[in-house]
Amino acid sequence: MAKKTALITGISGQDGAYLAEFLLKKKYKIIGTDRRSARGNNWRLNRLGILNKILYEEMELSELYEIERIFRKYKIDEVYNLAAQSFVATSFKSPLNTSNITGLGVLRILETIKNINKKIKFYQASSSEMFGKIAEKKQNEKTILNPQSPYAISKVFGHHVTDNYRKSYGIFAVSGILFNHESPLRGEEFVTRKITLGFCKIINNDLSCLELGNIYAKRDWGFAKEYVSAMWKMLQQKKAKDYVISTGKTYSIKYFINLVTNYLGIKTKWVGKGINEKLVNLKNKRVIVKINPKLFRPSEVNILKGNSSLAKKELDWHPRTDLKKLVKIMIDEELKYYSNNS
Repeated sequence: MAKKTALITGISGQDGAYLAEFLLKKKYKIIGTDRRSARGNNWRLNRLGILNKILYEEMELSELYEIERIFRKYKIDEVYNLAAQSFVATSFKSPLNTSNITGLGVLRILETIKNINKKIKFYQASSSEMFGKIAEKKQNEKTILNPQSPYAISKVFGHHVTDNYRKSYGIFAVSGILFNHESPLRGEEFVTRKITLGFCKIINNDLSCLELGNIYAKRDWGFAKEYVSAMWKMLQQKKAKDYVISTGKTYSIKYFINLVTNYLGIKTKWVGKGINEKLVNLKNKRVIVKINPKLFRPSEVNILKGNSSLAKKELDWHPRTDLKKLVKIMIDEELKYYSNNS
């Protein structure tokens, strides 16, 4: 059978790197794209040892002619659109850019597929943030979307336009509604990695105190390396369909911090209430975590919990790494690479 060719946008990100690794094991030819400003930011691909196995192209999702150039240059079988302005906090500061890339970028790719080759299969990275202020205790594929940030609103647009092109033009286009998925490859601006890296700095005396926003926000956290397999499985189905990918369990940021300190053997105690709540290191009585009100979002999503029963049934996809094990994976690699780079 001829080798399949997959285009992965945002390949230098966490999901792009893990997906590339996964598809290379399945003998895919990989074309990876990134925006110009991400040029040279390939530490994830380097860490996985796959940088030289990818055909790398620059491609701005804001520029239709660049997208068309790539699609005419290669015979593409599958597209995984993972590129986005993906940080919620940044979307409040840069809503126009977020909408242009995270929202309209999806439309530009779908329009290119429609005009060049409608047989190309398309995967859109949707997000649990689309659910926003939730109407149900657990969110599934039919839960009403109620986005609370420019990022989430842009993702809703991409989600709906993917569905529209599937129904209107017969394109095999699907959206994976992935709940929070973390790993050692997560960006430092995301709260889980901010915490693991922060504590690594604290125990190495390179940081005295970690500042965080709403530590009572709850999320459904899984392991990113496992989640990319679900993306591939969606494009191998006979019928194009959207799926929720999640663990079905939710924990607060404060609980995540407690797992980190327990694993590192740091004896701590939470003191105070509200924005004055602090985490104290009992060994030296120093405050190592404090709340910074400036880090709260303008519109907060307090809890998200996914129901991925459809994915379990139809994709045979199951989460295998619980949060305690995920923290261990992240901390172990954090310490390994931090000591190597210090």
